[in-house]
Amino acid sequence: MAESRSVLDRQAVLDDYDRARRTFHTLLDEATPADLARPTSGTRWTNGQLLWHMLFGYLVTRVLLTLARGFSRLPRRASKAFARVLDAGTKPFDVVNYLGPCGAVKVFGPRRMGAAFDRIASSLERQLTKESERDLARGMHYPVRWDPFFKDFMTLADLYRYPTQHFDFHHAQLTLGPSD
Repeated sequence: MAESRSVLDRQAVLDDYDRARRTFHTLLDEATPADLARPTSGTRWTNGQLLWHMLFGYLVTRVLLTLARGFSRLPRRASKAFARVLDAGTKPFDVVNYLGPCGAVKVFGPRRMGAAFDRIASSLERQLTKESERDLARGMHYPVRWDPFFKDFMTLADLYRYPTQHFDFHHAQLTLGPSD
């Protein structure tokens, strides 16, 4: 009998979360206040605001997983309609998505961001280890205009990969370190 293939390399995802966590802490530990206030490359955010947004990618994943678990029990047309409604609201979403980190960094300093990252990554890791193969294959439609990493249909396996894809993309836009 052929061995069934997993829909997700769990260890690779766990390793990616650990790498992102270590990278995030290094970035926070080495950044000066001037570094955090410096503009990023390719966004309107400062480095501090973009670091918050990178953390937010992990935070929002818990919500995305909950939505997918619920909508996967309904006919696919339900999540398709939901995704269309969200896509129609892309402009207001973009405003909130931009302004959120602008305010969040005033409340969450680097130490609190690091602690929040640890909590959310650990939570996602615990959830992932409990997921069955069947659950990892469940999914729903997503608003593709909201994020470059959203696909029309995403499984729970896709969603567990999402926050690190988002993190790595934005990591390249940071301008931390000595300015020349």
